[in-house]
Amino acid sequence: MSLIPSFFGGRRSDPFSLDVWDPFRDFQFPSSLTSSENSAFVNTRVDWKETPEAHVFKADLPGLKKEEVKVEIEDNSVLQISGERNVEKEDKNDTWHRVERSSGKFMRRFRLPENAKLDQVKAAMENGVLTVTVPKADAKKPDVKPIQITG
Repeated sequence: MSLIPSFFGGRRSDPFSLDVWDPFRDFQFPSSLTSSENSAFVNTRVDWKETPEAHVFKADLPGLKKEEVKVEIEDNSVLQISGERNVEKEDKNDTWHRVERSSGKFMRRFRLPENAKLDQVKAAMENGVLTVTVPKADAKKPDVKPIQITG
């Protein structure tokens, strides 16, 4: 029994194969949509959470060393995480069956809130996860001045 009809690329010999049918396999896309640089940029995932003490950013950067990643603050309000994942060198004797890991430059930018302590930002890389911690300034208590009521 065929899981995929014959008009979608023929019968499959193994119905339990983990190979997924790709309906776009034979389409020709412009190179700008399939470039590895664009792919790396899109696939850089970042989580941003706010705790009572800080804003914490976590970026998945598997296979990168801390020397290949830059963390910067621009214009005193924008956190920028960037870097480059290099393409693996090809050997003419190798036969590639699948290339799914992205390579190229990536960059993510986040506008920081006004209460961020930009002079105390810390970054650490562990097991392919970059963690950037931006401490928050203490909330200022409003200065209340009592007014004497006359009359």
